Order: sequence, then C-alpha cells, then structure tokens
Amino acid sequence: MIITCPYCKKKYNIDEKKIPAEAKGVKCKACGNRFPLKFDQDPAAQPEAIIEEAKSPSPDVKKVGTRKIAVSLSKGGVGKTTTAVNLAVGLAMVGKKVLLIDTDTQGQASYMLGAESQGGLTELVTNELGADEAIVEPRERLSLLSGGKSLAGLKRLISRKDFGGELTIKEALAPLESRFDYMIFDSSPGWDVLTVNVLFCANEILVPVSLEVMTLQGLTEFLKNISAIRKHREGLDIKYVLPTFFDKRVKKSFTILKKLEDLYGQNVCAPISNNVRVSEAPAYGKTIYEFAPGSPGAKGYRDLVRKVADDDSLFR
Repeated sequence: MIITCPYCKKKYNIDEKKIPAEAKGVKCKACGNRFPLKFDQDPAAQPEAIIEEAKSPSPDVKKVGTRKIAVSLSKGGVGKTTTAVNLAVGLAMVGKKVLLIDTDTQGQASYMLGAESQGGLTELVTNELGADEAIVEPRERLSLLSGGKSLAGLKRLISRKDFGGELTIKEALAPLESRFDYMIFDSSPGWDVLTVNVLFCANEILVPVSLEVMTLQGLTEFLKNISAIRKHREGLDIKYVLPTFFDKRVKKSFTILKKLEDLYGQNVCAPISNNVRVSEAPAYGKTIYEFAPGSPGAKGYRDLVRKVADDDSLFR
C-alpha cells in the first residue's frame, strides 16, 4: 500500500499487516508533519480509505514553520554561493519547496543556475515588482530571488533608515513564508547591512569553512559578530559547520577538520571534497547534481541535504 504525505508528497510503501490496529496517525520522516489515519476495521481491508485520509489532513494538523537558513561567513572564497545553490537545489530535488535568496552584489546564484530575471530581491523590497514578478523558478520546486548590482541601492536604502533597518528584508519576505518549506540565504563576504538583515531574518546559520588556517581566523571574527546579533535575536546560533575544499593529499586538511570537530562536535557536516567538477558546473548553468552526479562533490552535497533535512533515506 502506498501512502503519500499531504505536505511534502513523500511516498511510503507500507505493509498493511504491520500497521498496529490502534494506529490513528502517522508522522512523515521527510518533513516531520503528522496526518491522521482512521481504521474502523482491519487496516488491510481498506487501503483506499487510508490513502484518501492522507490526501485530506485534519485542520488540527499544523504545518511545520519555514526553515530559514543563512549560508554565511565574513571571509570570501569558502564556497558560500556554491553551497547555498547546491543545498537549495538538493532540497528541491527531494520534494521540498525552496526559495533561494541571493544577497550578494555579484549575483552569482543566478549565473550558477543559468537563470535570468527582470528583477530580484531589491525590486521586491522596494515594491518595484510584486513577488510573482521578482521571483523566477529555475528548477522544479526551486524559486530564486536574484541579487546583483542593484543590491548596492538596497544597501543605501537600508542605511538611510533611522529605525528598523535591520528588519527590512525580513519584513519584505514575511508574506512569502507560507509558500516555502525552506528559505536559503546566500550571504556576501564581509559584514554589511545586508548580512545583518539576513541574520535578523534567518533562524539557522550554516557556515562553510575552507580547510585553511586563515579561514579559522575569519570564523573567529564571524563568531564575535554573531554574538552581537544574538543579543537582539534570541535563539540564533550556528547549526551547521561545513568543511569545504577538503583534500586528502594535504595534511592540514585533516588537522583543521579535527579542530573543527573538537570545537563544534555534531554540528560539523561531512566535508566537501576539493573537486574540479564543482567549479566547472556553473560554466554550463548546471548544478553539481546535473553536471557530474557521480562525482565526490555531488556526494558531499547529497550528504549535506540529508543532514539538514535530518533524513538519511534521501537520495537512496
């Protein structure tokens, strides 16, 4: 018998004989939502009723809130955009509805996805475009708010505000939250008003850390800045530390990885290998899953998706 989650559309092949007679509901392992099942008789005798019940969840079942993840670190060259794009695409591939928000003036997220748009985040915030006009959909279940040079104007707009400038992006995105399971923010290098806005909007932080000594110094400075934000954003913390540019041939890669594991424990994700395919893919407007699905880079980002979604069954 096939049961489909009414929220994320994940399908489960269930043996009716193993369903307890007293069972009244199930929990989807993919999205965490519960939906009811009612059995008036032997469950094996009425699979159609079970499936119909799954399609029409009880109004008492509440949708899990949108997860907002900032991919951020003050230092450049650590793989922030690559990580944000491949995480967002990977989550969309496993059935999640994802909005990728590019807050970098370089606008590389659009380039990596081969996407073109008439506007993006700036135009949404300034009300020059409505959400449906500002958002493009470069992949199935994946939406994109582009960044680019226009963000320089958005920075000036935020800086001129006497009060509440740090909430500008959060307020603009609030009406969109109900549409998506995840919002993934690609942050720019450095520390500016856009980065502050992202951290006032996000509820989780994913930090890509290239396995280099200078990046550890950049991480230390970033943590100091996060501490300042946390005074005004209770609960904001670094949830994932992603080692990038891992090279098994270089001893320092193992040394720095061990140091990260000692400091952050279970928050450290499986490292992303230093793989040329990852850097080649954007030239073709493709993600690593499309360009080289069997490469070590693709495997690393599939591992990341499984960790973020907390579901080891994904991509199996």
